[in-house]
Amino acid sequence: MSEAQSPVGFVAIGRNEGERFKRCLLSLKKNGECVVYVDSGSTDDSVSFANEQSAAVVSLNADEPFTAARARNAGFDALVERWPDVEKVMFIDGDCELVDSFVNDAVSVLDGDAAIGIVTGRCRERDPDASAYNRLCEIEWHGPVGEITACGGIFITRVDVFREAGGFRADVIAAEDDDFCVRVGKKGKRIVRIDRDMCLHDADMHRFGQWWRRMERAGHAFAQLGELHDGYFRSERRRAWGWGLILPALTIIGAPFTNGFSFFLLLLYPASFLRTRRGLMKSGEAPEHASLGAAFLTLAKFPNLIGIIKYKWKKLTRSKVGIVEYK
Repeated sequence: MSEAQSPVGFVAIGRNEGERFKRCLLSLKKNGECVVYVDSGSTDDSVSFANEQSAAVVSLNADEPFTAARARNAGFDALVERWPDVEKVMFIDGDCELVDSFVNDAVSVLDGDAAIGIVTGRCRERDPDASAYNRLCEIEWHGPVGEITACGGIFITRVDVFREAGGFRADVIAAEDDDFCVRVGKKGKRIVRIDRDMCLHDADMHRFGQWWRRMERAGHAFAQLGELHDGYFRSERRRAWGWGLILPALTIIGAPFTNGFSFFLLLLYPASFLRTRRGLMKSGEAPEHASLGAAFLTLAKFPNLIGIIKYKWKKLTRSKVGIVEYK
């Protein structure tokens, strides 16, 4: 980082990330010395490695559910307490390796326009061909460049912007980054994705169950943020209810009254697949990748719906459940 640029601190969060975290931490140390690692109950050597690399370590206790929001807030507090001169903070997950050139480019954008509150970049999957699920992550990371309404949890912001927005909401256990971005936007600050590679993400996802749980968390986020911010994720919730429940229910209930013709409604699923595939190809995906993405996006409506229902149930029963995977 050039001397003309203000200092940047880093907050990395993780749980049992193994070698992925080691790559993450080493990439941060190449970009600065103000590094905080927040650990959520790891049983591997993450904490000892962070200590060896002279990072500040915060180990969360298990009295409260582990969530990304809680971890990031704890990391921010530790960062500004130990390095009070830090003016900007970058949040990153322990399964991501920072691309060297990103920090300077992002800081230049922030320093060049006081109206910009958050800068993010392109996330890439480290090994997209290792599994179909890694490839799905690579497709997911593709997003528009320029001004956006929200981004994932890997970004740079100003310390004062973070404080003014109130940090992450600890009770938001999925899409806490979307919630934070919405509140930053309400403060009149813009969110920008620059045309630069930001990090290499290592999903290391090889089982269908891992993907299914990820989609359930997405559904949970659709429900919770829809209540916190009127209209947010509205279309996603409608699609989950429509494709995940209403259409199958109409098919089954209508069968006795239509001599089985209601089962033709199921043809809407391949129609949706084809429409989604065309959209992905228009965005630049190769045909085989577009087919994969469209198939799983169609299927995702079912775990999305389960996540929505689970959120409603947890709210009804006032239960607390944390998310410990930062994928």
